[in-house]
Amino acid sequence: MKASKTAKQAMSRALVTLTPEMDVLEALRILVEQRLSGAPVVDQIGNLIGMLTERDCMRIALGAGYHSEDGGRVENFMTPSVVTVDANTPITEVAELFATSHFRRLPVMEQGRLMGIISRRDVLKQLEAAWQPDRHRI
Repeated sequence: MKASKTAKQAMSRALVTLTPEMDVLEALRILVEQRLSGAPVVDQIGNLIGMLTERDCMRIALGAGYHSEDGGRVENFMTPSVVTVDANTPITEVAELFATSHFRRLPVMEQGRLMGIISRRDVLKQLEAAWQPDRHRI
């Protein structure tokens, strides 16, 4: 296998972020329309304060769709304790984290700031591109 890239080299910089004050049903619509499994929640100055995921949205959708409940604000449904990866983390370490957890995407941080997001698919693309099968082995 070739030298591993880092999370920063493989992450997506095109971030869809949510705010804690946003209506959670609007946030759910954004996730569905953008085909995202989750999105970072940031405060007014861009600090990462949580994640809103498909899992978080499942109870929102059930409540709104089947029980005629109001949604509320994103901050009431987001997961506030967020697992992140440092921008310089090797792809192989990110792959190990994905392989041993339920996460589908993780925020990538650099010096305490949100830089991007890395998904399972981003990591698989990098691993597949780096994989060099031994053509002489039978």
